[in-house]
Amino acid sequence: MTREHLDHLLEQALLADDHSSLASRLYDVALDYSSGDVSRASILVLAAEEWRAAGQPARAMECFQRAVQDGGDAGFDPRAGIADTLFELDRPDEAREVIETIRGEGDVSTATAHTIAETLVAYGDLQGGLEWATQAALGCDEGDPEQVAVLRTRYRIRVDLGLPEDELDALVS
Repeated sequence: MTREHLDHLLEQALLADDHSSLASRLYDVALDYSSGDVSRASILVLAAEEWRAAGQPARAMECFQRAVQDGGDAGFDPRAGIADTLFELDRPDEAREVIETIRGEGDVSTATAHTIAETLVAYGDLQGGLEWATQAALGCDEGDPEQVAVLRTRYRIRVDLGLPEDELDALVS
């Protein structure tokens, strides 16, 4: 599958507001997939995100788990998606266990740390979100496409916590 083909599928689903059909289609593609511009794990993560948008977190969980098993590059650690889905399924203790496992392994990518920060904030843990967003911001290489987004997330969290601006906040333009 090419990136262009995938973008076309995503565009069609957004226009039709039909996340279930796209999720099902992406899942089927991933099961029969052998190689292309996009990894199977990435396709599974996209399917998971579409299942979540369709209000089917259990199916999303299956896709995230398959992406982990696949082991291919998914843009971020699919376990961060598992944690987010566990929160959605009202299983916060399990979600936090997954997050702590990721933290314990170290060498967390900026995209993964950013995803976890957003998840924690969405479920009311601003302090935890700030820790992960700060980790992501400090781990960014200059020119990392995720850098501006993570700095904005971190800034937003700090504002919500009522914290004064710091040197990292000053980098948000």
